[in-house]
Amino acid sequence: MDQLLALAESEADAAPGASGESSETNFISRGLGLQSLNPEISVTGDFLTAFRSTAAARAEMDFDFRTLGLHLESYLDPYTLMKAAVEFTPDGAELGEAYITRFGVLPGISITAGKFRQRFGVVNRWHRHALDQTNFPMPLQYTFGEEGLNQTGFSVDWMMPSLAGATQEAILQITGGTNERVFGNNPRHLPSTLLRYQNYRDLSKDVYLEAGLTGLLGFNDEWTVRSPNGPVTIDDLRSTIVFGADLTLRWEPTDRMRYDSLEWRTEFYHLSKSILAPDGSGSDRIGTCGAYTSLQWQASRTVFLGARVDWFKADRKPWAVGDAYAPLAVDTGNPHRWLVAPYLTWWQSPWMRVHLEFNYADGRGLGPREFAVLLQIVFAAGPHKHERY
Repeated sequence: MDQLLALAESEADAAPGASGESSETNFISRGLGLQSLNPEISVTGDFLTAFRSTAAARAEMDFDFRTLGLHLESYLDPYTLMKAAVEFTPDGAELGEAYITRFGVLPGISITAGKFRQRFGVVNRWHRHALDQTNFPMPLQYTFGEEGLNQTGFSVDWMMPSLAGATQEAILQITGGTNERVFGNNPRHLPSTLLRYQNYRDLSKDVYLEAGLTGLLGFNDEWTVRSPNGPVTIDDLRSTIVFGADLTLRWEPTDRMRYDSLEWRTEFYHLSKSILAPDGSGSDRIGTCGAYTSLQWQASRTVFLGARVDWFKADRKPWAVGDAYAPLAVDTGNPHRWLVAPYLTWWQSPWMRVHLEFNYADGRGLGPREFAVLLQIVFAAGPHKHERY
């Protein structure tokens, strides 16, 4: 009898549910996890207070909330990244960028399609709120317009094999020629082609050097010129070429990289635009050049001191009366302009930046002498904080 009782007890212990655990299948809803499919969203604000005094007008003060930026980013799949930036200003909303990037199309090659700030030099790719100064360099603005070069099309990025210890990258971008400053006589938006070569090299464990060359080729084909019978429109395909070169040298000690750094950057721009002169005199060409150089020192983890010097030389044309071709061409002898901009930046936190800048600009034929004191406050909320692009 004792053996039978022991056998029964062992069978009971081995039965399903004997340990008190349920043998039922539990179904768990994953509905709350759908939020992971939403894009990451960040918001940036750019507020600028400016006091300006010029030789041609009374001093004035502006309070300008320049941009409220909405930035979206999401991986659509393991190979494709989507980015978009919508800019809200007091005048309305504007699409800044919207593109997808497909990585690994071929080894080392990625393709981007959409609207994007182009890789002409270094700072043209950045958003304005993330610049080291309050605005883009003057030669970049005079060459491409206040917002720089931002067009729609395709970009092919090739991470080339290293050469003598240097990292190399080549970028080919084919976009519609919609930039008003460079392609303002291109109503059919004939495509423009940008080619950039970039080289990065570590000079030591604390110093790196980056250099780049950029070329842009596009076309204009519709011209309004004077004639004895009044203005006429002539179709004539003519090329526009813009060349750029840039150099960046940065010192960043590996044991104190969050507290000390020194960065020097310079960029050069040259434009050559073939046109039909508006006075009916026939073929002509506009040639401009400009450059800037900047130096920024990180004095502590949160304080940066720097200065930027800009210079631009326009072309003198006797028919360039008024603002139709300014600032590329004016009718003043030796037209040029330069600007000096020392500044101080304080990062209160990774989400908040206060920037104080002084501008002094002068020259000939491109505006009066100007003094300006600028106070900028930039804030960011979201996972991307102050991403440059």
